[in-house]
Amino acid sequence: MSRSIEIAAKYIREGKLVAFPTETVYGLGANAFNPRAVAKIFELKERPFFDPLIVHIAQLTQLETLITTKDERVYHLAERFWPGPLTIVLPKSKLVPEIVSSGLPTVAIRMPANDIALELILQSDCPIAAPSANKFGRISPTSAAHVRKQLTSVDYILDGGKTAVGIESSIIQLTNIGFKILRNGVITQEDLETILPYDHTACLDEISAPGMMKSHYSPGKKFLIAYHSSLSLDKSKAGLISFSGQLEPGYHKVITQLSHL
Repeated sequence: MSRSIEIAAKYIREGKLVAFPTETVYGLGANAFNPRAVAKIFELKERPFFDPLIVHIAQLTQLETLITTKDERVYHLAERFWPGPLTIVLPKSKLVPEIVSSGLPTVAIRMPANDIALELILQSDCPIAAPSANKFGRISPTSAAHVRKQLTSVDYILDGGKTAVGIESSIIQLTNIGFKILRNGVITQEDLETILPYDHTACLDEISAPGMMKSHYSPGKKFLIAYHSSLSLDKSKAGLISFSGQLEPGYHKVITQLSHL
């Protein structure tokens, strides 16, 4: 794996795109300080340019080059939740290209809890801008195979096996009172309230972070919610998520126990 990380880091430094694992999902990464490389992310994902990206760091010293605030609350949150699936939206420095933040005065930043991702960032010698490694609006990949299926022309894929969490990071923004949640994830409001108060008065901006559009993370198959067994479909070609344990015979796959993240 060390050799693969070396190759991937070289690709990042050369302005190419690398898909890599984090604890949440696989990301599609480019040098966050290279606007041409970042533009390739939008092109490959077919992502609208008004949807900002998350910048991944491996050390707090990298954070200081990306933001302008000296808010101590950021470091309290980092001490508790980083590395981990928490993204914080902060006032950005002039070093962050406009394309990364979609022209907003803020940038979304997190430190992933994945050794491969952290080593890639360190060896690349730059923060890495990376949304999920899938076509825009589709289900995010939790394995290298998922990436290969959707992004066939990506320059390099670091295969780190299945991701541990499987859903995107929680995204928050600080307010004068405390924090507001821009995107829900595995780190909950209750978790965050151990550090800061939740701001019930804050209004959400229309799009100030990834994942805030009405259509996002959509499956490519039809999804039906049923309260009875009279479904008009070929069960042999369908899967079932059953909360009651009923309606099970005839389905291709059945899930009756859902793990709580």
